[in-house]
Amino acid sequence: MTKQELIHQIRLKKSFLCIGLDVDLTKVPIHLLELEDPIFEFNKQLIDATHHLAVAYKPNTAFYEAYGIKGWKSLEKTINYLNEKHPEIFTIADAKRGDIGNTSTMYAKAFFEDLKFDSVTVAPYMGSDSVEPFLAFEDKFTILLALTSNRGGLDFQGMKVNNNELYKEVLQKAISWKNSDNLMFVVGATKAEYFESIRKIVPNHFLLVPGIGAQGGNLQDVCKYGLTKDVGLLINSSRGIIYAGNELDFAQKAQEKALELQQEMALILGK
Repeated sequence: MTKQELIHQIRLKKSFLCIGLDVDLTKVPIHLLELEDPIFEFNKQLIDATHHLAVAYKPNTAFYEAYGIKGWKSLEKTINYLNEKHPEIFTIADAKRGDIGNTSTMYAKAFFEDLKFDSVTVAPYMGSDSVEPFLAFEDKFTILLALTSNRGGLDFQGMKVNNNELYKEVLQKAISWKNSDNLMFVVGATKAEYFESIRKIVPNHFLLVPGIGAQGGNLQDVCKYGLTKDVGLLINSSRGIIYAGNELDFAQKAQEKALELQQEMALILGK
C-alpha cells in the first residue's frame, strides 16, 4: 500500500474512515462465545459489513495479547483475512512500539514482514534510532505518537521545551529523520484546536485521528483545520462502531454507524 493508493481509495469510497478492531470478549455478542475463535469471527463479520465504507482497519494489539497465544492467532487470522480478501484496505497495527535500534528492527520485522501490516504505531520517546528501523521498510508507514487524545496526554506532550510544546518538537525533529516521508502522526480529535498549528509543521503528512465519537471528538472541527489537498486524515472510530449492537445483528448495527460517518465524510469531501 503506497500513499497514492491510499489517497485513491479515499477518493473512490468518499471516506477516510478507519475502524478500530479492539475486541473485548466481555462486550461481544454472547452467541459468538460458543465458537472456536470468537475474536476472529467478530472481526470477520464486522469487516464483511463495513469494508466498503472504510479505508483502514486498526487492531489494537493489547486486545489480542491479553488472550495469550489464542489472541495472537486471532490477530494473525484477522490481518490475513484483510490482506487476502481486501488488499485495498490500509492496515494499522496499533502496537505503540519503540525501543533501541536492534529491538525496533525486530518489532518492525514482526509487524511488517511476518504479519504484513501496512503500518504500525510507534512511541517517539527514545528518539531517532528507535524509529528509523521502522522507516527503513519501503512502502510501509510508521505512525508516530504526537498529540494523543487521552486525559493525561498533555502531561508531557504539552510541556515547554525551547519555548515550544514538546509535541511540536517531536513533529519538527521527526520530519528531519531518514525516510520521513514514510511517517504519519497520531493526533487526537479531542485536541481539534491544535490542528492548525500542527499543519504548519507537517502540512502534507497523514494524521491518524482517534477520539471521534465515544471520546467526544468532533469530525467537523478536525476537518476544518486538518484536511489537506490529498485529504491527509484517517479518522478512527472503535467502540462507537464495533459495539453499536450486541445481538445477532451486531454487524448490521456497526454498518449503520460506519455509514453515518462515511456519509458525513462524503459531504465534507464534496465541499
